[in-house]
Amino acid sequence: MSRVLIKDIQLGNVNHIAGFVENIRNKKTMCFIVVKDISGKLQLTIEKEKHPELNEVLDQITVDSVIEAKGLILESEYVKLNHMEMYPDTIQIDSIAAPSPIVAPKGEETNIDLRLDYRWIDLRTDKNALMFKVQSYFIGKCREFLLKRNFIEIHSPKLIGAESESGAGVFKVDYFDRNAYLAQSPQFYKQMAMAAGFERIFESGPVFRAEKFASRKHATEFTGFDLEFSYIESYEDVMHMEEEMLTYALSEVALKYKEEIKEVYDIDFVVPTLPFPRIDLHELYNELEERYGYVVPESEKGDLTTEGERMCQKFSLEKYGHEFLFVTGYSKENRAFYHMRDEHGVPCGYDLIWKGCEITTGAQREHRYEILKKQAEEKGLDKDVEFYLDFFKYGCPPHGGFGIGVDRITMLIFNQGIKDAMFIFRGPDRLNP
Repeated sequence: MSRVLIKDIQLGNVNHIAGFVENIRNKKTMCFIVVKDISGKLQLTIEKEKHPELNEVLDQITVDSVIEAKGLILESEYVKLNHMEMYPDTIQIDSIAAPSPIVAPKGEETNIDLRLDYRWIDLRTDKNALMFKVQSYFIGKCREFLLKRNFIEIHSPKLIGAESESGAGVFKVDYFDRNAYLAQSPQFYKQMAMAAGFERIFESGPVFRAEKFASRKHATEFTGFDLEFSYIESYEDVMHMEEEMLTYALSEVALKYKEEIKEVYDIDFVVPTLPFPRIDLHELYNELEERYGYVVPESEKGDLTTEGERMCQKFSLEKYGHEFLFVTGYSKENRAFYHMRDEHGVPCGYDLIWKGCEITTGAQREHRYEILKKQAEEKGLDKDVEFYLDFFKYGCPPHGGFGIGVDRITMLIFNQGIKDAMFIFRGPDRLNP
């Protein structure tokens, strides 16, 4: 008999289930075991007098052991867990678990760093299972949205021969007889796809940043969801594509998981409305000063400060009744060299802020070779990015795109820190497990 997921068990029939033991009460005449798999939980009820052959097995079972069981599934008004139970005829132990090293005293939460040391155990919780189901579903719906609009999924290299983007914060690795670098983003190759005539592409993959930090939103390796598309008229087209994609994906998440998110996390999941509000950076600073007395020195007004970013959550809800906020008008000193600039020298790009946290940087790119080369020279990067500049020598359409931090999206959906929101966290002081 093949194993079935608990969510697919059939009442009134003999079923074969398998999973981790969440709880066991082994009494003199009865034994009750709660087994869980990725789809749900089920109580096993064993009457020891009827099945004396199971006693030796039952005495070995511990919490977190992995077992398999075959037996009849019946309804029961006395069982709180889904009002059903299994009466197993056979129980097989696949793996006996030692006592968990991350169990905290009742009412307390285990330290996050200890939980990360044993991340595979920590991930067994209902909260974590739900988090990564939602993350997977969200990415799937983003893919679905783009594939319907004729986007092509690519997979760009993560080992590159030159320092990318800013030339700082990259991991250097030995590559046979020379140096290589871990890609900070797929940016250069997304644009190469535009020069190749692919017109619309997206990618989901690892991103590396060799930066030391101590915040709830940073990691040295994380997952990015990037896209690029051609024949745009302005970066407004890019913002419009993003707001439509996010609204679609988050709406689909709400349809499937809104009630479960409320039940498990006590969070009211809000689906954004279209369009997302937009504001120029300088206007934003004026608003923050007028409303909250937040003053930023002139020398810092070309970029959004960490505190300013955090205050966007309150401001956007107050002024627009919206959790999302597009911020435009950054200075060229604070944007990448490949962002197109308008007639005033202002980069044609934006950041998207959600719940006081930046989740996206997007822009129209500079596709004209001579201008792009000049902007790279301004940043002192022309030699480092010669291979990239070559993409634009032989014709390239106007284009733009953006990159979303998947882990930050997950973090913000569930109001968690980045360490909890990543499957495996990587930071300056963590390379294990």
